[in-house]
Amino acid sequence: MIRLENISKIYKMGNLELKALDDVTLEIKKGEFIAIMGPSGSGKSTLMNIIGFLDTTTHGNYYLEETDITKFSDNDLASIRNSRIGFIFQSFNLLNNLTASGNVELPLVYSGKKNRKKLADDCLESVGLEYRTHHRPKELSGGQQQRVAIARALANDPSIIMADEPTGALDSKTGVEIMALLRELNNKGITVIIVTHDSNVASFADRIVHLKDGKIVEDIRKVEEKNINQVEKENKKKIKKNFFKNLFLSPQELLESFIMAIYSIVTNKLRTFLTMLGVIIGVASVIGMTAIGMGAQMQVTENIASRGANLLTIMPGASSRGPVRTSSGKMNLKYEDGLELEKLTDFIKAVDSSVSRNYQVIFGNKNYNSRVQGGTSKFPEVNNFEVETGSFFTESDNKAKRRVCVIGQTIKKELFEDIDPIGQYLKIKKQSFQVVGVLKGKGSSGWRDEDEIIVAPILTVQRRLMGIDYVTNINVSLFTSDQSAEAEKVINAKLRELHQIRPKDENDFTIRSQAEIIEQVNESMQSFTFLLAGIAVVSLVVGGIGIMNIMLVSVTERTREIGIRKAIGARKLDILSQFLIEAVLVSVTGGIIGIATGYGISELVKKLTGLPTVVSYDSVIVSFLFAMFVGLFFGFYPARKASKLNPIDALRYE
Repeated sequence: MIRLENISKIYKMGNLELKALDDVTLEIKKGEFIAIMGPSGSGKSTLMNIIGFLDTTTHGNYYLEETDITKFSDNDLASIRNSRIGFIFQSFNLLNNLTASGNVELPLVYSGKKNRKKLADDCLESVGLEYRTHHRPKELSGGQQQRVAIARALANDPSIIMADEPTGALDSKTGVEIMALLRELNNKGITVIIVTHDSNVASFADRIVHLKDGKIVEDIRKVEEKNINQVEKENKKKIKKNFFKNLFLSPQELLESFIMAIYSIVTNKLRTFLTMLGVIIGVASVIGMTAIGMGAQMQVTENIASRGANLLTIMPGASSRGPVRTSSGKMNLKYEDGLELEKLTDFIKAVDSSVSRNYQVIFGNKNYNSRVQGGTSKFPEVNNFEVETGSFFTESDNKAKRRVCVIGQTIKKELFEDIDPIGQYLKIKKQSFQVVGVLKGKGSSGWRDEDEIIVAPILTVQRRLMGIDYVTNINVSLFTSDQSAEAEKVINAKLRELHQIRPKDENDFTIRSQAEIIEQVNESMQSFTFLLAGIAVVSLVVGGIGIMNIMLVSVTERTREIGIRKAIGARKLDILSQFLIEAVLVSVTGGIIGIATGYGISELVKKLTGLPTVVSYDSVIVSFLFAMFVGLFFGFYPARKASKLNPIDALRYE
């Protein structure tokens, strides 16, 4: 069944070499009960580990049923451990977080068998523990734990059982019971190989192999060789490599990895939360920042669009790419320019020239700092305002430079409260202005209050308040927005003529359509939003580093568990998936909490400041996917490190 030819195992310790096995040749027949004995350091445990595929040889060949498995991959050896060998350890090596039934199920999970619960319970019943299936290892005695380990070894109906000091941690009575159970299993045709230093334990075996200094010094057969005929074809099939199984996980293996990940997270709640914190802050920041940025963009766009899609704005200064304009320092736009543009009746519906500045406005014992805007009688039509009460001033008021004004809803509320403002007088720069009308409200965005305005005749504002002869902009309302491009050409030509600009010289003014202004604002706001999101993404990366760090700690803490899983047949892919799923689960959970936190932040900002916020589905989806990617990226290295651990090194880790 097993043939070792000239097996050597050399351990390197710095510059020193320690030969644990020295040219060992051994043949084991099917159905034998063999005890391997020897003093401490004789190499008996190393020999058992090599026979059980927990360790590899330095030199020599290993044949299992005439198949040389010396060059098999780690995954192929894991498959053989799972299907052909059952391990029983001195310290039991049960997983404390699983019940007795759960521990016995593990080899069945990695073999992909169905009805695992029933098969596990049957194995526990065969060792007399049918009444302890739901108990955890800490709730069992030493003898009961060893019986669970034997049941786990029997789960996949192995042809070989290997026991390393199976009675070392038990009292003498329980030890005898365990050895009697192994004897019974051997009588059923299972090959049993035990490592022991106890001659009483070795007396149960039919054959005793003595080792000293890595060599076999004695091989004693107590009884004649057994001739146990079993179906060998089935066993030989199990030795064949299964490339497809090495590439994929079964649903049971995925579920097991998911359950173990949840258990690890729940077991270390505080540590897990602190690990998640970086991801939570990162995702919440991305969503919160983009919500504020997009809300501001939407509000500015709406404010501009509320003035009408068929509006052209003329500003002083030469145009350039983007929203920035160059200027010679001169304010070249005049009130008379607006009057001349009104004559272009083919395209232009109305023209409003304006200037504005903030002043302290006084009424009675109240005062308020407000924007005072000078405009023409066409102000409501051009800027999409309506008069709620009273009336708007006329062109004759403008020409006569009368001190009259129309106020917005915010001014009415702040200065007049319950008093009817029509006919009342406001003091602006020590001059009295009579209120003749109140505009309908447009609402406050938090960025700019459209109702915080006082409109007076432009000539009055120019001469009596500001002492200037220029205007800051001219707004032109077209009949339809389709005329925008053609109207721009006509207006451009007219203003160049009025300003006496030579053909080769650039304009001293800029014409912007509403669509162009909205596009430029959107570009600027999007850049700002992306900048904010980019800063927030840094938190996600920091969170990912935290996940990598804690997963490395987790791998170190659970090294022995990894060794146990590998000993019962877990492949690299099984271990990799277990830790990778845990990292992704931590990251995704943090992402979900971060999404909720980001939404809460955006709502809080909206409520406390009045600023508009917009949580987009795109930002939520991108944040969630990025959080998942962070878990995958930063969890892969610790998971790969765990999967590459050598089974015997992991089992020996303390």
